Amino acid sequence: MAAQCVTKVELTIACTNLLDKDVGSKSDPLCVLLQNTSGQQWYEVDRTERVKNSLNPKFSKKFLIDYYFELVQKLKFGIYDIDNKTYDLSDDDFLGELECTLGQIVSSRTLTKPLVLKNGKPAGRGSITITAEEVKDNRVVVLELEARKLDNKDFFGKSDPYLEFHKQTGDGNWVMVHRTEVIKNNLNPVWRPFKISLNSLCYSDMDKSIKVECYDYDSDGSHDLIGSFQTTLSKLKEASRSSPVEFECINEKKRQKKKNYKNSGIVSVKHCEIIVECTFLDYIMGGCQLNFTVGIDFTGSNGDPRSPDSLHYLSPNGVNEYLTAIWSVGMVIQDYDTDKMFPAFGFGAQIPPSFQVSHEFPINFNPSNPFCNGIQGIVDAYRACLPQVKLYGPTNFSPIINHVARFAAAATQQQTASQYFILLIITDGVITDLDQTRTAIVNASKLPMSIIIVGVGGADFDAMEFLDGDDGVLRSSSGEPAVRDIVQFVPFRKFQNSPREALAQCVLAEVPQQVVNYFSTYKLQPPKNPAA
Repeated sequence: MAAQCVTKVELTIACTNLLDKDVGSKSDPLCVLLQNTSGQQWYEVDRTERVKNSLNPKFSKKFLIDYYFELVQKLKFGIYDIDNKTYDLSDDDFLGELECTLGQIVSSRTLTKPLVLKNGKPAGRGSITITAEEVKDNRVVVLELEARKLDNKDFFGKSDPYLEFHKQTGDGNWVMVHRTEVIKNNLNPVWRPFKISLNSLCYSDMDKSIKVECYDYDSDGSHDLIGSFQTTLSKLKEASRSSPVEFECINEKKRQKKKNYKNSGIVSVKHCEIIVECTFLDYIMGGCQLNFTVGIDFTGSNGDPRSPDSLHYLSPNGVNEYLTAIWSVGMVIQDYDTDKMFPAFGFGAQIPPSFQVSHEFPINFNPSNPFCNGIQGIVDAYRACLPQVKLYGPTNFSPIINHVARFAAAATQQQTASQYFILLIITDGVITDLDQTRTAIVNASKLPMSIIIVGVGGADFDAMEFLDGDDGVLRSSSGEPAVRDIVQFVPFRKFQNSPREALAQCVLAEVPQQVVNYFSTYKLQPPKNPAA
């Protein structure tokens, strides 16, 4: 997976009913944008122009910001009345400010909030409106190619052809941007259709040169060039199934040696289409909700919560690894869920009143309403639940995965990209129902959901690594493969000495791509079209 190019968001600012600090005329406001580093340091990112004599300014200069889903990006918008030439704002009248996160802005797309003074009181009736727009070119080219009568380069059998696509950089160098699969032993290959972003293929320039090379694959790495040609996207775009665009594959060395050389085969473009693909922010700004559910491991291997060496032991300041993981991941996701009501479940404990073992009990003990109010609500419910349950076993993941999957399946009835489910399971790692869990994950891979597993404590997490399909496709016990990789596993101990944000960054970085993959595979559009 190539590194994702950074998502850029443009913010447009307007204010209404600003305080009037000027005698005889109206305030001359500007807006300054501050961003917060992970500490408490605010630094200036940029500022708008000054608008003269206006209490309801619409600023024309926009702020451009890099957006990261996996971070809580704190922003502060300060409004000042500028009456002098100095750049420093400390000698200008302060008209109010708003502190919020970039996640809050993109998830509402247009955010209007009251301005407040430094002491937190309202700045008169002043308010600020921030509108977000993603800056992007999300056009993608879909190509289908085949070739015929390619030169045979192999002594035994026939050539094993593949194609490479290159674009030309500003300084004239060629950069490879795509390689097709190899088709074994075939001089008339038909390659699988593939997609590539317009920017990757030709810097989004229809007339920029594209070089296509055809090679004969050799397992020892000494691939032989069969031939090559150059073209542009405007030329490729003329292709259709009834009249493909065809190119002669020319091998310069061969052409110089042979008198009556014609070509080394024909490459035929059968289909070339430019489509627009939705990005993660298209779905978020288009009204997609991310639903967050937590599953907490209350099995005996965690140790008695009253004992300081238990993973559930609450330190004097009331925290442990379970709570740190919930805070870290929850703080990011909460911005993308309008009602901020999060179901939280425990598994592997004996629960009151009859102390039967349960593998999916609401930690607030209210089965008809397992929702906790905000991330703080999950934390409070967890602290209240700990002394009431008896840690037991076994460690079964599948009931809680299947529970969330039922809701995700119900959401698919809506036929739009309206909801996506994220399940955070925190466990000490020794899983009992591996086969049922594999099957549950394979079934969930067809649904709008992702699973994050955080392993706490010092256990051996091999089974967890196995569920995270990074090194090969996960299969159910009957051998059915997962249609996409939806599990992300991290051991908490990797982050013990890191800042609190690091855990969320690591586990959430893959979520935007998983959301996009799911909705684009099933061709689902955002509920409200952001472009409209």
